[in-house]
Amino acid sequence: MFYKLCILLALTALPATAADYDIVSYGAVADTTVLSTTAIQQAIDACAEAGGGRVTVPAGNYKTGSIVLRSNVHLYLELGATLYGSTRLEDYRPMKSGYVSLRTQTNTIQLIYADSVSNVTISGQGTIDGRGRAFPKLSWNDEGITRPHLLRFIQSQDITVSGITLRNSGCWMQHYLACDRLRINDIKVHNRNNYNNDALDIDGCHEVTVTNVIADSDDDGITLKSTSPRLCENIRIANCVVSSHCNAVKLGTETNGGFRNISIAGIVVKPSYDQHEKFFGQWIGSSAISLEIVDGGTMENISVSDVIVEGTESPIFIRLGNRGRGYKLAGNDFESLIPIDHVGTIRGIRLNNIHIRKAGTMGCSITGLPGHPVEDVSLTNITLHQKGGIQKADLAAIDQALEDEKECEYPEATMWGNLPARGFYVRHARGVRFHEVTVETDQPDARPDFVTLDVEL
Repeated sequence: MFYKLCILLALTALPATAADYDIVSYGAVADTTVLSTTAIQQAIDACAEAGGGRVTVPAGNYKTGSIVLRSNVHLYLELGATLYGSTRLEDYRPMKSGYVSLRTQTNTIQLIYADSVSNVTISGQGTIDGRGRAFPKLSWNDEGITRPHLLRFIQSQDITVSGITLRNSGCWMQHYLACDRLRINDIKVHNRNNYNNDALDIDGCHEVTVTNVIADSDDDGITLKSTSPRLCENIRIANCVVSSHCNAVKLGTETNGGFRNISIAGIVVKPSYDQHEKFFGQWIGSSAISLEIVDGGTMENISVSDVIVEGTESPIFIRLGNRGRGYKLAGNDFESLIPIDHVGTIRGIRLNNIHIRKAGTMGCSITGLPGHPVEDVSLTNITLHQKGGIQKADLAAIDQALEDEKECEYPEATMWGNLPARGFYVRHARGVRFHEVTVETDQPDARPDFVTLDVEL
């Protein structure tokens, strides 16, 4: 009797299993000629109103417009399941967040959206395909307005994205803005079908891990941004393979708040297998590692280690500039941004065990501005093998191009073209230390390995 009572008590103590909400049960149809937005949203809403659970997408191809995730919902895509974004702009719901940042003060459109939610997961072995080629670029600043993002989370907590494949966004593939405790693991991203096709954008987020990601993007790969005064802080990026026509791993360009306590390790940067089309950047990539502050923010305590690079024109790029672009609108468009009135800072950067081969001719750079140096940068165990071939007759033109500091320009590793050093060009810096850094070229090159200007060690 006592034994039976113990079993009964144990069974009653087990937590209730959260229910599954199959989208087919709510009317979704595995047919891309049928729009299943309403059915999918009804499954999500029912799940949330019941206190949470799992919304399942069974094997099959489903077409949807904008859907909105809610707290305590787990969107699960089974093996063989694909959510296809509608190719009709009118199937996307314009949304405007109350969070003030560069890109939230006007309506935006996205395939999957969440704002102010918690405990949300997207996982499984299925695919989400935005079919972004259907949305042509109409102006320099149309991203997110006439070309949808695929995933967008704003000011949310405890978010997990794992296992799935993400393909073909109209704009950025995934944008996480002002989120806390974000976990991205074991996903595959392919985004080479439109302009502004970043693979991953983490923007002003805290306590983040990005692991085991394979990303192939036309624009930037794994990118940290700061489009508001909120810093990206306490972030770990590890064990990823990244292909990009632009910057494989980048801190920037939007840098109002900045970046603090960032660890990046175990990254492989390689050219894409898909090289038939290019919207931005360079065929072999612009840079492997770009660390930038140009909008008044702060960058400090950054570690980058154990990186293998094949290609990129200018593999390492560290830039303190003064574009000074703000995040608040004075009017109704991006031409009326309130500017930033101060230069930011870069200090406490550690680059270790980075090995680069088949790079372009440009060289790497670490540059600040007069009176605003990049500070405390350590580079250890770096090997750079690049194309070379710059002749002595080319050096005068290279030096002349560098007379323009380009203080206010968009920061890009290729912004000056070939640099005076085939290894590292350092200007306006304090406390830059090189240890066990070697430079080799395929062809004879007239440039020295290192050139410094206005530098104090």
